[in-house]
Amino acid sequence: MLVTSKGMLNQAQAGNYAVPAPNYFDLDSARSYIQVAEKLNLPVILSFAEAHAKILPLKEAALIGKFLAEEASVPVGLHLDHGQTEDFLKEAIDLGFSSIMMDASYDPLEKNITRSKAMAEYAHARGISIEAEIGHVSSGERVDFIDETENIYTNIDEAVRFAAETAVDSLAVSIGTTHGEYKGTPQINFDLLREIRKRIPLPLVLHGGSSSGDENLKGCATKGISKINIFTDFCVCGIGAINEQKPKTYFDLKKTANQAMADMLEHYYRVFETK
Repeated sequence: MLVTSKGMLNQAQAGNYAVPAPNYFDLDSARSYIQVAEKLNLPVILSFAEAHAKILPLKEAALIGKFLAEEASVPVGLHLDHGQTEDFLKEAIDLGFSSIMMDASYDPLEKNITRSKAMAEYAHARGISIEAEIGHVSSGERVDFIDETENIYTNIDEAVRFAAETAVDSLAVSIGTTHGEYKGTPQINFDLLREIRKRIPLPLVLHGGSSSGDENLKGCATKGISKINIFTDFCVCGIGAINEQKPKTYFDLKKTANQAMADMLEHYYRVFETK
């Protein structure tokens, strides 16, 4: 069933677990994620990033995501991830996305607040939940694009102000992860997460979950993060399975990659202690 992410994340916050938000980029990936969610009878947030529109046009992504979400037997949030342009976000809402992310984290604080607040008002007027980001999660080696900026950790006082003034439904924070394939294991600032959790009532979101380590991610999920975004790990495990199993036909190749991605998501459901 297609739902907004707001209720899903509020429940996760209350239950001290995280909902996985895997990024899809075609029909196979989206279908594989939902099949796992249905198998485990657990919610999922199906995410599509603005940057992936060059791989899968937004209209096609909306058709795929909305159809699968509406047909699913479990709650599915259809989320536009890392939306950096207002027109793109508005189009996503018009096409049926139930949740959006306004990512103005590149902007100075004042501009981030102004843009996020305006987008929150637009989304809420249409019954859509909205996420924004305070601080900035940079990129390692990415499949979709290269981000040459550095991590900017979330400032607690700025985050408190941001949450109050923008009225967004969830807040992505920067506590040590990096988008893409991380070299080594990131050092998560759990003290920072603890303080943010104390002072901000909103569900918190972690971007850059891939290659962050199961122990780190379990700690995040049980200590205040309600949604964890994963993308690169699915791409890595898919090609890894192909290289290991060496399927002989195109159809076997697709089946191999899909199964590896499904297994990875099932693993993360356990790590995040999703209920």
